[in-house]
Amino acid sequence: MYSKSNTCSLLGLTGNLVEVESDITSGLPAFLIVGLPDSSIKESKERVRVAIVNSGYKFPLGRITVNLSPADLKKEGTQLDLPIAISLLSSMGVINYDHDEYIFLGELALDGRIAPIRGALAMVIAMRELGFRKFIIADENKDECAIINDVEIYHFKNLNDIVSFLNKEKDLIPHKLDLSKIDDDIHFDYDFKDIKGQESLKRALQIAAAGNHNLLMIGPPGSGKTFSAKHLPTILPDMSFDEKVEVTKIYSIMGLLDRGKLVNQRPFRSPHHSASEVALIGGGHSIPKPGEISLAHRGVLFLDEFPEFDKKTIESLREPIENHEINISRAQASLKYPSDFILIAAMNPCPCGNFGNPLKECTCSQNEIRRYLNKISAPILDRIDIHIEVDPVKYEDLKDTSYSKSSDELKKEVEIARNIQKDRYKNEKINTNSQLSTALMKKYIKLSPEVEKLAKLAFNKYNFSVRSFNKILKMARTIADLDQAKDISEKHLLEAVRYRSLGGKYWSN
Repeated sequence: MYSKSNTCSLLGLTGNLVEVESDITSGLPAFLIVGLPDSSIKESKERVRVAIVNSGYKFPLGRITVNLSPADLKKEGTQLDLPIAISLLSSMGVINYDHDEYIFLGELALDGRIAPIRGALAMVIAMRELGFRKFIIADENKDECAIINDVEIYHFKNLNDIVSFLNKEKDLIPHKLDLSKIDDDIHFDYDFKDIKGQESLKRALQIAAAGNHNLLMIGPPGSGKTFSAKHLPTILPDMSFDEKVEVTKIYSIMGLLDRGKLVNQRPFRSPHHSASEVALIGGGHSIPKPGEISLAHRGVLFLDEFPEFDKKTIESLREPIENHEINISRAQASLKYPSDFILIAAMNPCPCGNFGNPLKECTCSQNEIRRYLNKISAPILDRIDIHIEVDPVKYEDLKDTSYSKSSDELKKEVEIARNIQKDRYKNEKINTNSQLSTALMKKYIKLSPEVEKLAKLAFNKYNFSVRSFNKILKMARTIADLDQAKDISEKHLLEAVRYRSLGGKYWSN
C-alpha cells in the first residue's frame, strides 16, 4: 500500500520540501530508502523499525520501499525519522490523515520518543514560505519554532501521541509563544566607562559602531586591545526582530541555540588564532556548514593576534568583508551564507610586541618586523576602514577619576547616527555608510571646495589607494553623523584621515 508524508531538508539556510513516499508490497523482507539519503538517513531505517515496534505496532513483513522525493536532491539530517515512520504507519493502515496538511520534523529514539533536531526554526520558515502552516515537531523544539507566530505548531513527546492526534482521537491546541514576553533583557559585563585612558581608541570604536566600519588595533601586549574590543557590543544598536530571526536561524542550524529563545544579543565571536580556514569561513566534506564569520552575522568578529592566523585564512576574509556574504563551493553543493559583521582585529607591531613602545625596548630586527607585518597584505588592510595605534596605559590613566561616558551614553549617540543613515538611505538597499558603493558615494557624499582641497592634499601626501580614500570619505560621513552635521567639515575629514595614516610607520598605503 502506498502513502506519503511531507518534511523538509536543509541545504545551507535554504529549506527544500521533501515528500517521503512509502510502499509496502509482498515479497522477501527488505527495507530500502532511496532518493540520495546521507548516512544519518540510511541509519534511520533501524531507528524507525525499533521505534515502531516499541510503540506497540507490528512492523510489516514484506518489501518496504521509501523514496525521498525529489530524488535528485541530496538529503541529510535526522529530522526525516518521524516522516518516514508516519508514512509507514499510514501505509500499514494505522493512521488515516490528509497527507498534504502537515510538515513532520523529528528524530526518533528507540523507545518511540520524539527527539529534538537542529535547524527546526530554519525548516519552519522555509516551509511557511511554500504555503505550509501546520507542523508536527518534537516537544523540545516547540518554543524555537513558535517564534514564527502565524503557523500552527503541534508538539509531541512520543510517536503514540502523534498517531492519536492524526486519527483525531485527541485534540491539541497549537502552541503559541507570547513574543512580547520573550526575554529581551540584554546584560553586559562590560561598560566603556571602565576603560581607563585610551580615549582615541574609544572614539574609534564608537565610529566603528556608528557606521559599521571595520577596525584594526596595533599596539604592544597589555595595552588593552582585547579588553576594549569586548566592549564594542555594548554600544551597538539593538537588533530588529527580523535580524534576531536571521541570526537565530544560523545558530539553530549549528545546534548552538538556547531552545525557546531568540538570539537577542548581537553575536561576539572570537576564534583562536589556530582556527582553520574552514572553521572561520565555513565548509566541510559534504554539505558546507557556516563558519565563525556567519556566526558573527549582525555582530562582531574579533580576531586577536591577527598575524598569527594562517595567511591563507586571513586572505579568505576578502570576499565576506566586501560582499557581506560567503559563497562556499564543494562537490556536493555550492552554498551562500550571510556574513555581515564588524571585523575588529588586534595585533602587536612586531614579534616581541614592543616596536614603538616608549616603555620597553624592541628586540626584533628590521627583517623580523617586516616579515611579521607583511603577514597582513595590502588588500586586507584596504578593506579595514580604521587603523589605530594603541599606546600602553600609564599609571596616571589608571588613577584618573575624571568623567568618562558610559556605554549607554555612547550607544544613544550611535543610535542617533544610525537613524540618520537609515533615513538618508531609505530609498536605497543599504542602512549604513560603510555599505556605500562608488555610485552612491557620488550621490550622498558632497564636499565643499575647502574640504575638497583638503581631501586632495591628504590623497597626494599619503599616497592613498582609491579604496583607502573611499573608506576615508565614508568614515568622515559617519563622524559628521555622530555630530549630527548635515555636511562633512574639515575636522570630520581630518579625523578620518588620521585613522588611515599609520602607513608611514608600519605599511605603505
